[in-house]
Amino acid sequence: MKAIVEKSEVSGKVSVPSSKSMTIRALMCAALSKGTSEIVHPLVSDDTAAAAAVLGQIGVGVKKDSDLWRVTGGTFRVPRQDLFCGDSATTLRFMMAISALIPGKHRLTGGPSLLKRPVKSLVEAMRQLGIKASMEGKTTPPVTIEGGTFKGEATELPGNISSQFISALLLIAPFAPKEMSIRLTTSLTSRPYVLMTLWCLKQFGINVHSPLDKFVVRRQRYQSARVEIEGDWSSASYFLALGAACGEIEVCNLSPASLQGDRVILDFLRGMGASVRVSGDSVTVEPGELKALRADLADCIDLLPTVAVLAALASGRSEFTGIERARIKESDRVRAVRENLQKAGVEVSGAGDHLVITGLKTPKPVDESKMEEESEEAKKDEPARAPVTIDSYGDHRIAMAFGVLGAALGGFTITGAECVAKTFPGFWDTMRKVGVKVETHE
Repeated sequence: MKAIVEKSEVSGKVSVPSSKSMTIRALMCAALSKGTSEIVHPLVSDDTAAAAAVLGQIGVGVKKDSDLWRVTGGTFRVPRQDLFCGDSATTLRFMMAISALIPGKHRLTGGPSLLKRPVKSLVEAMRQLGIKASMEGKTTPPVTIEGGTFKGEATELPGNISSQFISALLLIAPFAPKEMSIRLTTSLTSRPYVLMTLWCLKQFGINVHSPLDKFVVRRQRYQSARVEIEGDWSSASYFLALGAACGEIEVCNLSPASLQGDRVILDFLRGMGASVRVSGDSVTVEPGELKALRADLADCIDLLPTVAVLAALASGRSEFTGIERARIKESDRVRAVRENLQKAGVEVSGAGDHLVITGLKTPKPVDESKMEEESEEAKKDEPARAPVTIDSYGDHRIAMAFGVLGAALGGFTITGAECVAKTFPGFWDTMRKVGVKVETHE
């Protein structure tokens, strides 16, 4: 599907969907708990559907009502076929660990994007716990796990590749015969996601001792629970950015006290010069004279596409670090951001863990010797922008972020626009409701 986005003036109120990360964590914890748990306000999207479907294959009951899922867990069966995780890396990695609790061999696979995502460090850490695990790629899925081999005790893994590896091991740690420890061999990045896992475990009765670079979990039992899922700050970031770029937007269903790392978007917007007002569970953003931003994105890596398009609309040179892990998401997001911004006439440089974006409003050097008189009418004339085709690379965050840039600049055609269903199925309709001129075509 293609989304054609024209320059727009926007205003209105948006209620963002619930958190994908917390919905999937709650599903997994509920699956590990005896009895029936309730998940209130779950996110309904491709990724959460994949998680629920895979859990169903191992005997977990997921009854879906309009805004409440009842999950009956605690008793697993051997799946009759491969566990297909869609393109949800969270689902695959968490299920790799949970599969170790179920006797027999289990093959986990997924869609084309997922099969490019690394799992080697998780496989190696699981092997240290006695679990027989193998990959069909050099570092990537499909993965085969032999259940019933989990011995626990101690393992170690890097903390700077994916927080999902740590979260996956924390999910099964309470089932270890003895106390289990997880030691990080490098500094932890994406710390907020691990904190979200610890919070969710706590709701289901699991306590984790976490001194700095180590997690210690004694043998415990999960308890069924009722968990309310808060709004997703990652999804909110696109409409908050839209307010900063194109007009006043109020975004609702947000917790100012959230553990989600992407809540820092508010600080970034204020630092760039946008007007930001927080009232209860809503945030209102109005445009300002956007200026450059310098930020380390190590703990909020999903914000890279959002802050990149804001930087493109600002004056000055924005610099972003802590972005290396963005290369192993649904796409190589560093490359996708660079190539698509350059198509829009934005200057982008940097390498490795560093990206520099020179905003379109940055004054250009002037050679006074070549300056000529210009009429007032010529100064008022704004040349029409050439149409731009944006490649989403099948990545929901690239599609949504460049939808914002399209509304600010106009003339954008975004390919693969249906990929937003991964986390925000109603994204394009919601954009229309606040005044964005967008048409979608198959």
